[in-house]
Amino acid sequence: MRHAILRGVDGGSFSGSGLWRRVGRMAKVSLVGSILLLGGAATQARPVTALPDAPAVNENGGARPVAAWNGFCAKYPAECIVDTSQPALITLNPAIWRTLTSVNRRVNGRIHPITDMAHWGVVDRWDFPDDGFGDCEDFQLLKRRMLVERGLPRRALRMTVVIDDIGEGHAVLMVRTDKGDLILDNKTAAILSAPRTGYTYVKREGQDGMAWVSLNGVASPVATANR
Repeated sequence: MRHAILRGVDGGSFSGSGLWRRVGRMAKVSLVGSILLLGGAATQARPVTALPDAPAVNENGGARPVAAWNGFCAKYPAECIVDTSQPALITLNPAIWRTLTSVNRRVNGRIHPITDMAHWGVVDRWDFPDDGFGDCEDFQLLKRRMLVERGLPRRALRMTVVIDDIGEGHAVLMVRTDKGDLILDNKTAAILSAPRTGYTYVKREGQDGMAWVSLNGVASPVATANR
């Protein structure tokens, strides 16, 4: 079979069969590119994560904070003031969820657990673990500070006292959202709803003033000196 000789725009020549091979290759490349573009668009359209649906923890009257909280507030008064102009609940979306998980993992991986007695020489002290060491409440205070620095309202980030899975006083950070209450904990990288932690919820910071609120009417531990 004879092939027509065609002249290219640069003055070179090539056969008809070569032309069709080039056209075929270009069509394949175009098709693959289209598939990749469509695939990328489909990926972007999916949600980043399935956001959790967490029931809220019920309040049950007023409560006194643990004694060490008062010492923390005397040292860092701005950390304890409740600004009622801020939202009491965070609208949970994929971006907020990524921020929560990132901060939770970062602090848990960065701070070395140590008891207050070994760290400070006292049974219970609440403070920022700026030297890289701390116990449960120190982890959560740092997480809260970092989340506030990232634009989340402190009013929706509540320090919370619980009885943990081994029956000891423990502190966690409760993030109050429009999908319920989420728990940031130094014992796990996972962010869980309150019931899924297995903890008994005792009390937390209030959202309308500096007084704390009782949760479930459970007797309070004296301290949260739990690593």
